[in-house]
Amino acid sequence: MSNHLESLQESQDVIVSAIAQSMVIYGVTPSVGRIYGVLYFSDEPLTLDDIKDQVAMSKASVSNGIRELMETEMVTKVWKKGERKDHFIAEKDFLKNFLNFFVKMIRLERSLLTKAIDQTEPVIEDIANNPDSKEAEHIATRDLELIADAKNYLNWIMRLANSLESREIFNHLPTEHHKE
Repeated sequence: MSNHLESLQESQDVIVSAIAQSMVIYGVTPSVGRIYGVLYFSDEPLTLDDIKDQVAMSKASVSNGIRELMETEMVTKVWKKGERKDHFIAEKDFLKNFLNFFVKMIRLERSLLTKAIDQTEPVIEDIANNPDSKEAEHIATRDLELIADAKNYLNWIMRLANSLESREIFNHLPTEHHKE
């Protein structure tokens, strides 16, 4: 391998490591980040075996990592003529990855909190309306105020998610060189 090719490979390795480390911030394991990084720099779709060889992980771990990346649309399965094995490519638009990931996380957060509120709010309202003590009334009233604040937050994050998903956010916060 030439010195330049070796230097390019070392540079790619540094960026793949940085991608893996940065994805930890978003709750993705470094190994899944490395899988994405390998696909990011690949000019051709790769099989699980190709990826496994480059990241030094078990095929099962690579398969799980690919599944996780496909859920957030960071990786796509592609058909390759004449081949029976699945091949995968990375979405190389970081902004698109960011938007897809955050919309998914926002919707998950909203779902979790809404279910909890739907389950508990009637109980708290009943206690607030029919307290058996001043302390219970005080706590229930306070909790209902907190729930109201939480509902306002949930409405706001849904507007944010919708704005991200529709790309309307770019009307307020334009990007340079963004591909639509």
